[in-house]
Amino acid sequence: MQNTNAQVQVAKRYRPKHDGFKRMETSEIVFKIFSYFFLTLFALICLYPFIYSIAAAFSGRLEFNAGDVILFPVNPQIDAFVSIIQQPQFWNSYCNTLFITLYGTIYCMLIGILGGYALSKKRLFGHKFFNFMLVFTMWFTAGMIPMYLNYQATGSLMNSIGIGDDKWMIVVAMGMSAYNIILLRNAFEGVSPEIEEAAKVDGANEFQICSRVYVPMSKATIATVALFFGISRWNGYFWAKQMLSITDAPLQVYIQDELETINSGEGKYDLSTWNEVYAPQSLMYSMIICAIIPILLVYPFIQKYFAAGVNLGGVKE
Repeated sequence: MQNTNAQVQVAKRYRPKHDGFKRMETSEIVFKIFSYFFLTLFALICLYPFIYSIAAAFSGRLEFNAGDVILFPVNPQIDAFVSIIQQPQFWNSYCNTLFITLYGTIYCMLIGILGGYALSKKRLFGHKFFNFMLVFTMWFTAGMIPMYLNYQATGSLMNSIGIGDDKWMIVVAMGMSAYNIILLRNAFEGVSPEIEEAAKVDGANEFQICSRVYVPMSKATIATVALFFGISRWNGYFWAKQMLSITDAPLQVYIQDELETINSGEGKYDLSTWNEVYAPQSLMYSMIICAIIPILLVYPFIQKYFAAGVNLGGVKE
């Protein structure tokens, strides 16, 4: 009986406090508080420009000019958006952007998957050489003038084979990204060789193994790389500005030209409407929101693959 009481006393003396939760030191608590505070502050700083753009796009002229717009729209109205969507060139540029983004992403993913699959095979003749040359292009770029000449040559090739639409020039000339091919290569290298051997026993050829084995087992990385490609094509401005005419220009080029027009106080928009209903800046922010909306609609469906895809493609055992 005495032994039992002694055991109970010892158990009470060494029982963990706080119902089994590990007791944190004061310094650790302070560190966590400051970490959460600064990370939250950083997130708010990153989000504020977007939140302010939405508020300014939907706010009235008087309220915007008075500086009353901070976080939420004041005197909400949609006249700026109505003025934008009434412009035919806006929809033409939107269609051009969708064309470049859709076909550009498909073309880039085709090149990336085939290239990544081939480079993941050590039996490939010149395996080390091709991998080195791929990484070499990330260290040293050709420069602006050679790239410009390359795009011009691509455009001439498109015209010579009967494809006169200049948008294909951007799609084809920007069809490869060394970084994304490396991500796909590393993801494919993580697939077990035994699975490939089993597919070969069943009579599958290389294309069937790639499309039916490697691609389904690397969905996270493929979705992430597709997101990278899609955002890059959607936001493309510089080379589209240099190489495409206004009729083939994407939305980003159109928006930049319109912003310059609005700032100069000239152009196709009704200045009297600015004075009565909305400020010129509201029109500018409305254009920016129109360019962001499609990416915001697509991103939630791919977000679950994002972190896993980068980890799988960027780390190799």
